[in-house]
Amino acid sequence: METTALRHIDDLPGPRGAPLIGNLLQIDTSRMHQQLEQWCREFGPFFKLRMGRRRLLIVGDHEAVATTLRDRPDGFKRTTRFEAVASEMGLKPGVFGANGEDWRRQRRMVMASFDPAHVRHYFPSLQKVAERLVGRWQAAARRGDAIDLQPDLMRYTVDTIAGLAFGAEVNTLESDGDVIQQHLDKIFPALVRRMLAPLPTWRLWPSRADRELKHGVEAVNEAVAQFIADARGRMAADPALRTHPTNLLEAMIAAADQPGSGINDLQVAGNVFTMLLAGEDTTANTIAWMIDLLWRHPAALQRATDEVRGLLGDTGCPSFDQLAQLDYVEACAHETMRLKPVAPILALQAERDTRVGDVQVPTGTVVINLMRVDSVSDAHLSSASTFEPERWLAEGPAAAVAGNAKRISMPFGAGPRMCPGRYLALLEMKMAMAQLLNCFDITSVETPDGQPAREHLAFTMTPVGLRMRLRARG
Repeated sequence: METTALRHIDDLPGPRGAPLIGNLLQIDTSRMHQQLEQWCREFGPFFKLRMGRRRLLIVGDHEAVATTLRDRPDGFKRTTRFEAVASEMGLKPGVFGANGEDWRRQRRMVMASFDPAHVRHYFPSLQKVAERLVGRWQAAARRGDAIDLQPDLMRYTVDTIAGLAFGAEVNTLESDGDVIQQHLDKIFPALVRRMLAPLPTWRLWPSRADRELKHGVEAVNEAVAQFIADARGRMAADPALRTHPTNLLEAMIAAADQPGSGINDLQVAGNVFTMLLAGEDTTANTIAWMIDLLWRHPAALQRATDEVRGLLGDTGCPSFDQLAQLDYVEACAHETMRLKPVAPILALQAERDTRVGDVQVPTGTVVINLMRVDSVSDAHLSSASTFEPERWLAEGPAAAVAGNAKRISMPFGAGPRMCPGRYLALLEMKMAMAQLLNCFDITSVETPDGQPAREHLAFTMTPVGLRMRLRARG
């Protein structure tokens, strides 16, 4: 059998860098994903970067990306740079950053808490928050105000996670004061800046932003500790909560307290922190992108609106079973995540000598996976750059095309470390869209300069400046 010789990273093409520092100063962190995607189109699906003394492999081929993601946690892990920066910032370890056997123990606990039967039991908390969102938007509609989409949706997701996951009343939707969301918003951007910084200036000359970040992380950690203390207090007073938890945190604590779990309160706290941070940002950004894409595609917006109003009528907040029937709205969510994945790049580090595609990867090499390149390529999907939710509903001969989209688009990752909160995230998206389309007519979605929303990378990909105007339905 003929075998193909493996290429070495040093033999790969890539953008020319400067002596000593390589490509370090060429990277614009706020649009790094777009730069890497452009270089991928120029140099091919496997190319190299040099960041000072470090060599990085960049991968845009979806099959190679999927293989790498499935080879976790044994073959690949979060980078040591990520671990060091997160630890220095005071971010508690959770399943997102855990590796090896530690990850396996935490994963079991987290997956137990995200069991769909549990999520259904907690559903009234999601309805309550969704009704607050409607109230906030009704007030804006009465005043004729433009709604700053991303901050409002961040409030929605923070309130949802706090209520549904922790049994805590964190009502940011009805407060414009110093809320936990304002602290959370500082963490992801700082994490990216520090991971890519050539010098640790925050240690040598801490800026005002560095001091505010430290205060924000401390405030979130204090809130997390209080969530856990409150949950343990409830469970001590009512032991039945160990078998019938009322929220995700109680389910996590019950799983952690099982003999031999190997989980302590520090790891529980890390996963509470992770739920707040990741659950807020990713879901809110996806909903914002979905609203923008629907507004720019009136036929899709009308079909989604007809589906919601035909199902709900005047019944108010949708039930759990009604949300499950919103097939077209869910297709819109999947199509949004294909075109606008909130995690367009994923950096991993090789735990052993391995290969990615036809490239030899030594232990310790950082591999940056580009999650969107093939998803928007006509070589893999027809009309790949077009917003077509129908592709996710295909039946018969077209089902193979839909299946191809599902294989190429991996917004929740792939393999053993696929996002455990994906089921909850889709519920939040569908609930927000159902309330929006049933209670309001959208009169405009735009940015201040009238241009399409700019993609801003701050660990997750955020739409910049999206504003929405609504008219409440009679």
